[in-house]
Amino acid sequence: MTDNYHAFTDGRLERHDDTVRLVTPDDEKKYLPIENAEALFLHGQIDFNTRLVSFLNDAGVAIHVFGWKDYYAGSVMPERGQTSGNTVVEQVRAYDDPERRRALARAFIAGSIHNMRANVTYYDNRGHDFTGVVERLDAQADTLEPGMDVSELMGAEATARRAYYSTFDAILPDGFVFGGRKYNPPKNEVNSLISFANSLVYANVVSAIRATALDPAVSFLHEPGERRYSLALDIADVFKPLLADRVIFRLVNRSQIGLDDFEDDLNACLLTEPGRKTFSKAFEETLQRTVEHPRLNRNVSYQHLLRVEAYKLKKHLLTGEEYVPFKRWW
Repeated sequence: MTDNYHAFTDGRLERHDDTVRLVTPDDEKKYLPIENAEALFLHGQIDFNTRLVSFLNDAGVAIHVFGWKDYYAGSVMPERGQTSGNTVVEQVRAYDDPERRRALARAFIAGSIHNMRANVTYYDNRGHDFTGVVERLDAQADTLEPGMDVSELMGAEATARRAYYSTFDAILPDGFVFGGRKYNPPKNEVNSLISFANSLVYANVVSAIRATALDPAVSFLHEPGERRYSLALDIADVFKPLLADRVIFRLVNRSQIGLDDFEDDLNACLLTEPGRKTFSKAFEETLQRTVEHPRLNRNVSYQHLLRVEAYKLKKHLLTGEEYVPFKRWW
């Protein structure tokens, strides 16, 4: 399963024979092939029933729901493809072991900083001078010591991310002003793009974790909490520079998304429906890009890299093999 399908139209999602169809308010019928589907992303006001949920469960397809202001609202996850009490026990043991938890949290942050640095270096070689930012990112990476507790590690990551975000105003064209990360709700176009892109990364990581026997609510960097898959937050941080930020830079710098793709709504700046469609299409195209994997010795898609990451973590928990986070190598 590799394909994601995004539905922006309001209506009713239902099972029809051995496929899924969306019936719009004016009774237009759109069919969604699910033979190779990974997940359905519902952005409109869409109704569905238990018959559909049961059908998608049998097919192993997740539903990711985006609610008011197109924030990620939650997921209807199919029964796990794999179930292992031993894996969950080892996952909880790692969380309860301060040293093991710190090591995993440190690895997630090291991967995140490396991938932020890769983006900065890319643009540093294309007409910008980001030498100082690269040095600041390197300095934060060097501070990641084994004895640091999780809150200190998150502080180092926050400092690195502020340095990274300081490049956005230079990378993006005139008219797109970042001015720092602000969300709940996003106040400008750049923050709106980041929020939407990050939610897509998070939902795809949730789907990747589903393919393993890992529990998505037991995490190591982010504190486990109610009503969220905090392990997906851990892994998503590693991939946001590649899957969210690079898509933002590409679409805005190529004028595929402009200022007219946003609207103000209740003191928030949000992508319009055409803007969300444009971004989602580019995001899905990015997920399908392939790269030669140095360990697997074959080409794998960016989307498959998410699943590889979940399996690497699972292998670490079960065998003790060192977890090495994804670090962009190309």
